[in-house]
Amino acid sequence: MWTINLVGKARKNHKKLPKGIQEILQVLLAELKIGGPIRSKWPNFRKIKAARDCYHCHMQKGKPTYVAVWRVAHRTEKIIEVTYVGSHEKADYKRLC
Repeated sequence: MWTINLVGKARKNHKKLPKGIQEILQVLLAELKIGGPIRSKWPNFRKIKAARDCYHCHMQKGKPTYVAVWRVAHRTEKIIEVTYVGSHEKADYKRLC
């Protein structure tokens, strides 16, 4: 099991998300907790280039597209920090990792 922490904009934004997106986020967080940072079955899952152990996926496509960004904060202690949840348009991936 991994420890999942919401930090930064994820902590600030998660309660502002539409209810349906909040529910999708809860599923993603549960999967991260059980399975770790590699969530390849999620839409547009990718490692963020130029960032070590940092990933993102789409929680909902369309307009707006909602995304989540997370990074492995400590691999041996199994800690993942979710650094951003919100619209794709406002996500600066490199700064979030």
